[in-house]
Formats: sequence, structure tokens, C-alpha cells
Amino acid sequence: MTNSTRQHSAIEGQTAAPSSTLVIKDLHAKVEGKEILKGISLIINSGEIHAVMGPNGSGKSTLCKVLMGHPKYEVTKGSASLNGIDILDLEPNERANLGLFLGFQHPMEIAGVTLGNFLRLAKNAQIKSHNKDGQTIGPVEFMGTMKENLDLLKMDHKFIGRSVNEGFSGGERKRAEIAQMAILKPKISLLDEIDSGLDIDALKIVAKGIKDTFEKTNSGVLLVTHYQRILDYIEPNFVHVISDGKIAKSGGPELAHELEKTGYEQFENCKIVN
Repeated sequence: MTNSTRQHSAIEGQTAAPSSTLVIKDLHAKVEGKEILKGISLIINSGEIHAVMGPNGSGKSTLCKVLMGHPKYEVTKGSASLNGIDILDLEPNERANLGLFLGFQHPMEIAGVTLGNFLRLAKNAQIKSHNKDGQTIGPVEFMGTMKENLDLLKMDHKFIGRSVNEGFSGGERKRAEIAQMAILKPKISLLDEIDSGLDIDALKIVAKGIKDTFEKTNSGVLLVTHYQRILDYIEPNFVHVISDGKIAKSGGPELAHELEKTGYEQFENCKIVN
């Protein structure tokens, strides 16, 4: 599949945000001396959902962490840019302020910091990064926005005053991640196995939250998953199979259905990396 054949879908009945493009070229990265990414090249545009699948240890989660700037990972070759800006030398918060978002597979607890304050401060930092004189959002005004997004994800408003992820169930943590995505309105979202550990009801809620945010913001999405099931609710434009740190195969939604039948055995030529 070449870039010239890409189909760009418009969101009917809405004003699209300025288009954005994440360009990854021949990206290599290692952790603790072991090379994990061995030449990933990928272009993600606004209005596109890219599902990334593959066997355990193939480099799917590593790709997300490298793009977001996890300090444990070292880029050894290649480049990554968002709207023409090289992101690899930027701090994670700078990448976030540019419009990159990472939804974690295992969201961490942040004791003593309420979800409401955390998200309001993150949103205001985003505003200030684009305009030093920009009008920040006060607690009362932000409360309305927060409640709307929690309602979308069927979360009780009490979570606004609770410490980030502290005492949250697995499903609540994943829904809180999508609430962050909805409020921050990123240009490109990296969702690292956001469906892992979810029962069918929570999966439907999370999938709806992702779709609603995608449609409202005309963002680009890289969705890492092991299974077809979330793709029953979020149809990707493109599916990529990563194996041994490289993209082994790309296709449309039909590729995910094929993998559901055949599994990853034909691609499993790498060791598991935690």
C-alpha cells in the first residue's frame, strides 16, 4: 500500500481541525542494550485510524513509548516528526504540547493529585504552550467540561476529586485515559493496548469514547491491540503487523479478520521482550 493510495475521510457535518501528519522513517531503538525497533516507517494523517497488531515482544508498545519519549528507550537511527517538527529531541511534555498523546496500557497511580486538577493543569499547559497570553481555564469552567467527558465514558463525577488512578479498577483506569484524550484533543493519539483487561461492557464504552473524540477532533490514531474485538467497534483505515521490530505486512480492515483466523504464528520470529 503506497501513500498515494491512502484514502482521507472527511467527518460529515463538522468543521475539521487543521490536518496533522506524524511521519516515522526507518526508526530503530533499543532498551538495555537490546535492539527492539529495527526500521519502522509509517505515516499517520488526520482522519486516519491505524491498527498495529503482532505477536508479543514484536515492538508494538515500544513504538508508542519511543514516540512519546520514554527515557528508558534509546533511538539509534531514523526520525519521527509531527507536522514537520522533529520530536525525538523533545521532552515528553513538549511532545504532548505539540499534540501527541499516549494512552497507557498500564496507567500509573498518582497519589495526592486529583484527576480534575491533573487534567485542568495539563489543558492549561497545552494552552500556554501555543500562546503565552492565552486564557487559561478556571476550576469552575473546567468542571463542566470534565463532567461532560465523564458522562460520555459512564464514569461517576466523584472521580474528579479522586487521586489519579488510585483505587481505580482496570476498566476505570482505561476510561480515565480516554477522558484525558477527549479533554486534551490531541492531533495524534497513540493508544497502547487500551483494550487489554476490559470486559465487553467496558470495551464498548472505551471504543465509543475513542470514536467520538476521533470524529470531533479529526485526529489521527495509532491503536495497538492484540485482538480483533476492539476493531469490531472501531474500524481502522489501515492494519499493520509488526514482527521482530519491523512492519511485516500492511493492509486494510480485512487483514485484522485474517489474523483472527490464522494467528501470528507466521510472524513469530522474535523473542518476547517485557
